[in-house]
Amino acid sequence: MTSEGQSPDLSGGRGFRAVRESMYKYALLGCAVLSVLTTVSIIGVLIVDAAQFFQEVPLLQFLTGTRWSPNLQPVQFGILPLILGTLMITLGAAVIALPLGLLTAIYLSEYATPRARSILKPLLEILAGVPTVVYGYFALVYVTPALNAFLSGLNDILGLALPRLGLFNGLSASIVVGIMIIPMVSSISEDAMSAVPDSLRQAGYGLGATKFNVSTTIVVPAAISGITSSFILAISRAIGETMAVTLAAGTNPPEFPPVHTIFGLPYFAPGDLLGLYADSMATMTVAMINIAGGDISGGSIAYQSLFAIGITLFTITLAMNVISNLIADRYREVYE
Repeated sequence: MTSEGQSPDLSGGRGFRAVRESMYKYALLGCAVLSVLTTVSIIGVLIVDAAQFFQEVPLLQFLTGTRWSPNLQPVQFGILPLILGTLMITLGAAVIALPLGLLTAIYLSEYATPRARSILKPLLEILAGVPTVVYGYFALVYVTPALNAFLSGLNDILGLALPRLGLFNGLSASIVVGIMIIPMVSSISEDAMSAVPDSLRQAGYGLGATKFNVSTTIVVPAAISGITSSFILAISRAIGETMAVTLAAGTNPPEFPPVHTIFGLPYFAPGDLLGLYADSMATMTVAMINIAGGDISGGSIAYQSLFAIGITLFTITLAMNVISNLIADRYREVYE
């Protein structure tokens, strides 16, 4: 028995616990440093090899050229057709995914019962787990023939002259990429809307608002920072997609449309841009696959153009992520 003047030892091996906590701390620090070093190394490799490319090809010529032909004479390294193909497929995917994803998120957050949400949300997120090559094969075998049949029907019924889609086309690629990024939009948006306090909803109901009004005029504006972030992250995902676009859209860069002017300002005719969706439409990622898997020798100027495309794609994606963070910080609501 201990005497009344002695206090019990409650340290529980404080020395060993401190050593163990220090081990955890430095192990986690090592993981963080390794992640940062990996990112810095990738950026460094891109910059060094891209710099060698730009010693041979001027940066302005690379950014403003309208023909991409790294291995066919005459060799040209204009990235504008690749950027155009990337942006058009991304735009088509966004037109499909953003409204569908947001409407799905509104249903899951505001209308679905807990049981329905527990079933539908995991099923929806299965789309994110499907390999992208499956999406590309699906577009090639099923989506393109279905679209051609639909366009033929419109031509017969309405007397239109809509063009027939090629085997590889940008429209099918836009559809499957849009389907692929729906889970990202719906999941992140639903999480943002679920974080809105119920007190805001109850206040709306107390003023006589309907569920639809509460959802669209209270919940969505309150969660706008998270919704906008989901949009930008999904668009960034679409910009970097590779295999689905390679199989669905093909490997030929689009023909850069003629530039018209009005009052001295350049513009593209809408018909010229829409017509590009019927033909092959290679993107920046597809061009990188072609270079890496082709017969181009390592160290050549054509091989180094791979890193020039990579640093361009990295810059675009980084800018999208920075914009996403700025918007989230600017419009984030803090509820006490």
